[in-house]
Amino acid sequence: MITLYTFPSGFGQFSYSPFCTKAAWLLNLASVEWTRQDMNDPRKMPMAKLPAIGLADGTIIADSDNIRSHLEQLGHDFDAGLSPRDRATSRAFIRMAEEHIYFHQVIDRWGDEANWAVIRKAYFGFLPPVLRPLVTSKLRRDLMRTMHGLGLGRMTVQQRLDRVAPDLEAIVTQLGERPFLFGDTPSAADASVGSLIGGIMAAPVPTPLSRRVSGDAVLSAYAARCAEAMG
Repeated sequence: MITLYTFPSGFGQFSYSPFCTKAAWLLNLASVEWTRQDMNDPRKMPMAKLPAIGLADGTIIADSDNIRSHLEQLGHDFDAGLSPRDRATSRAFIRMAEEHIYFHQVIDRWGDEANWAVIRKAYFGFLPPVLRPLVTSKLRRDLMRTMHGLGLGRMTVQQRLDRVAPDLEAIVTQLGERPFLFGDTPSAADASVGSLIGGIMAAPVPTPLSRRVSGDAVLSAYAARCAEAMG
């Protein structure tokens, strides 16, 4: 039995983290038996991050990409039926979602004052009240410094919307009339892209980005299909 170590559920999602949702969806696609263990503090995990999976022999594998690799080593092909070109395109969509779209969600939650007020309590309610302001303020400051270093944190809300718009349009174009990115059944790319789209829509307090995605009939329907098919 595999144990999935994950951040808790919240805002209607399997987890606060789209990467934890992605890992759960990959486990379901692979049809392996697994159980869930929620965590708030991942510092003792390998790489000090979540998700991670624990194997029966005590091995712990961290990072959703490494989890995917492990499941593929067990024999599951998440991209079965895809051509070499589609597999390459799938890789590009995963990186677009996880290395660009994701950071827009991060700024939506940690940089937007209304959302920060909600997630500060939701994410860190387990901390003693006397420590919570100090710890969370430092975490937020450090994270937003990283976003500033990436460049996204220097942009206005409208500039960020303009930056992410082509990514969202690429997803819509790739979907076309298909239910999933590469056909009638979900693949690895859907686990990544679908979890990110669902996470953006689940902003605790609506933002221009969350309204942009929720208001797109194709994207919102796609996120719902992913959750139903893989959740």
